[in-house]
Amino acid sequence: LGPNSDFFFGADELGRDLFVRVLYGARTSLKIAIIATGIELVLGVFLGMLAGLRRGWIDTVISRLVDLVLAIPLLLLGISLGIATGGGERMVIFLIAFFGWPYIARIVRGQTLSLRESQFIEAANSLGAPSRWIMMREILPNLVAPIVVYSTLIIPVNIVAESSLSFLGVGVQEP
Repeated sequence: LGPNSDFFFGADELGRDLFVRVLYGARTSLKIAIIATGIELVLGVFLGMLAGLRRGWIDTVISRLVDLVLAIPLLLLGISLGIATGGGERMVIFLIAFFGWPYIARIVRGQTLSLRESQFIEAANSLGAPSRWIMMREILPNLVAPIVVYSTLIIPVNIVAESSLSFLGVGVQEP
């Protein structure tokens, strides 16, 4: 059936409302995108702050790990892991989070390197503040704005990645 006063988007062959099905699909896509974005942010912010604050060999290892993850193609690994494990919501969340954290880690690392040279960080160091305290009390509050902007921009990208993986048969399947 086409769109009418009872069904805004129409109905399928079985008489099910397409508008309700679209809303249900949007709920699933948003859930996957928000959970994956949260995992990306936690992992990326932690590793980015750690790399930017510690520098040295820790920064080198994390930067090479970021380069390694960015070199792996999402869709090819997604297809192979989906076939091997059967796909599903958890696999899609894992894939999106695994391939998304390097971007926020690079942003946070750059901001942390910039903040590390600030006078308030030098003052905290001169007072003998531990690194964990400096990360949580001094650097993290100054990173909130870039993190919020990045997370609002990456949620639609994660929705597109989820729909691409689902289209390829790896993600969430009907019904």
